Amino acid sequence: MEVRRSALVEYPADRMFDLIERAEDYPSFMPWCKAVTILGRDEDVVSAEIMVEYHGARFTLATRNPKRRPTFLAVFMERGPFRRFEGEWHVTPLGEAACKIEFALRYEMGRLAGAVAGQFLDRFANIAVNAFVTRAEILRRGDAAVVAGAPS
Repeated sequence: MEVRRSALVEYPADRMFDLIERAEDYPSFMPWCKAVTILGRDEDVVSAEIMVEYHGARFTLATRNPKRRPTFLAVFMERGPFRRFEGEWHVTPLGEAACKIEFALRYEMGRLAGAVAGQFLDRFANIAVNAFVTRAEILRRGDAAVVAGAPS
């Protein structure tokens, strides 16, 4: 199965990419993410183990994610309950202060995945894109408040 989602965001592309790449911050704004351990990070790849809790079910995904900052991040499951879980994020600058984010996810259920994991995957793309857009809006407003409160 494949799902695709996109959104226009009033947030700089490089900063949006950083939001997507920094999985260790997901528990603070992704409703389904309970814990993240970064397994490795360099200029080309970030690997993480992500604990998901959705409607009372828990499962863990280990991913390896090649990247090209600030426009592309791939997602490949190395361990988890699915037969296949892979996708990519594309971040396209739209001037200095806005961007378009596009997320594509391809997945197949595994024997052990269960109904709740399947429901999670059916909604994952919407949940993820909406969470990143909301997080960027909160951070942008926070930046504006800091600038507005700065001494002149």
